Parts: sequence; C-alpha cells; structure tokens
Amino acid sequence: MLKLADYKTDEKSWWCPGCGDFGVLAALQRALFNLGKPPHEVALIAGIGCSGKIGNYINCYNMHVTHGRALPTATGVKLANRSLTVIAAGGDGDGYAIGMGHFLHALRRNPDITYIVMDNHVYGLTKGQISPTSDLGFSTKASPQKNIERPVKPLQLALAAGATFVAQGFSSDVKQLTRLIEEGIKHKGFAFINAISPCVTFNRVNTYDFYRQSLVNIEELPGYDPRDRSWAIRTVIEHNELVTGLIFQSDEPSYEAQIPGYREEPITEANWEISPEQFEEVLAQFR
Repeated sequence: MLKLADYKTDEKSWWCPGCGDFGVLAALQRALFNLGKPPHEVALIAGIGCSGKIGNYINCYNMHVTHGRALPTATGVKLANRSLTVIAAGGDGDGYAIGMGHFLHALRRNPDITYIVMDNHVYGLTKGQISPTSDLGFSTKASPQKNIERPVKPLQLALAAGATFVAQGFSSDVKQLTRLIEEGIKHKGFAFINAISPCVTFNRVNTYDFYRQSLVNIEELPGYDPRDRSWAIRTVIEHNELVTGLIFQSDEPSYEAQIPGYREEPITEANWEISPEQFEEVLAQFR
C-alpha cells in the first residue's frame, strides 16, 4: 500500500520560509498519492530556478535540465516510454522567457504530459530581477528601474494557441491545486497548470494577501462552461488572469496517439531485430 511519505525524499529544502513552491510541492505529492501512481512510474523534468529544485523533493525519476528545456525533454521522455506519467515543472522565467518557444510548440503538439509553472512574477533565484510576467511599473532592488515591458499573459496565450487543458491554482489553496493537478495528469494531452506561487523575499507586490483579495474562482461564476474556449478567453481577459480553477478543457487526440505505427511499449522493451532483407530495404531508401 502506497503512503504519502513514499513520494517524499530526505533532501532538505533550501527554499525561503513561506515560499509558494512549498504549496505546489505538497499539492503535487498529494495528487500522485491520490491517483495511486507508483513513484517508479512517474518522471519529473524540472528546469532552472528556485522551482527547478522541486524534483529533488519528490521520490520519482527526476531530470534537472538546462534553462528553458523542460518541455522538449519531457516530450522526449514521454515518446520513449508512454507508460510513464511525465510531469514538467519550472518557473515563469524558465517557461515564458528562454522556454517560450518550446511552450508554444508543446501547446500545438498536445503531447500527453502535465506542465506546472510556478509563477511568482520575478526571478527569485538570481536575487529579484524583472521576469516575463512582472507587471508594468514593477521594480526591485535588483531591477530598480520600473518595468516598461508589457507582461506575458500565459493563460490567454495558452488558450489562443490551442491548448486542450488550461488551469490556474494558488499555492495557498493546496486542496484546489491538488485537484487541478490530478485532473491535469488524467487529461489525455498537454495539461498546462499555472500555479501562482508568491516569492516572499523579492516580490513585495504580488503577495499572498494581494492574491487572496484579488483572485476569483472561475468555477463559481454562474453558468461558466470550461468547454467553451471563447468564453474562457473573455473571462480570463475580464479578470486580468486573476482567476483560479479549471479554465478550459477539450478532448482531442494527443501527439503520440496520432503518430502512424507508433509502438505502445517503451523503447527499451521493443524488439528491434530485423532480417538482413529488411535492413537492405531500409538502406535502399537512403541510397
């Protein structure tokens, strides 16, 4: 019988006390436990940044990749072994700056992986520079001049790019975030979950109190239909992306499900033996 403790490691966290990433970590561990996913059947691919350490605290396969490359690596892992539950994780700098191109292509390809972005509106690991999601006018000691660049709107971007699953949670609401991650993992396609994860050290604007006063649970809006993409886009714009809950979901075939002749079994279990005649046929295609 699996226990929640089976998804934890002995490594001590170096996140700042109060960091929102603790809530995301707890939600992910609980989601895997609730779904009964054995640790050896889960692969977590994490990027660079404070959030990139999350894989060190979850007992499963873990790859810590270079900045912005979590999604292509996670896609490769999934293609190599479709039986794995593959989760990619990173921060807003990792995902929406150097990793933005990979984010857009993952959205349109729809691989069967779950992508969790811990969004704190600042570069926390490198002492508080402006990030892609920092608000206009935002400034810190590391970036004293006010931000003049319009922020990335990840929810609107994902919806416009054809995402099949879009959700947003708040690290302070572990119960809701756990459910959203569970639903994302069960979704047969690319599940994008933006997790609002306040930085208590370098962002004194987008705080826990700010979000508690500003966030709206989209699932509680009268008549809201998460299957209506245009409604989702309008609602997200109306609330300036300050919403939580399941924003949009559609049933479309995943990337790997559409590849002709793609094997169900992992590459390591496939029988690659071919006859000399078959080998010659393959070579003939390149002569």
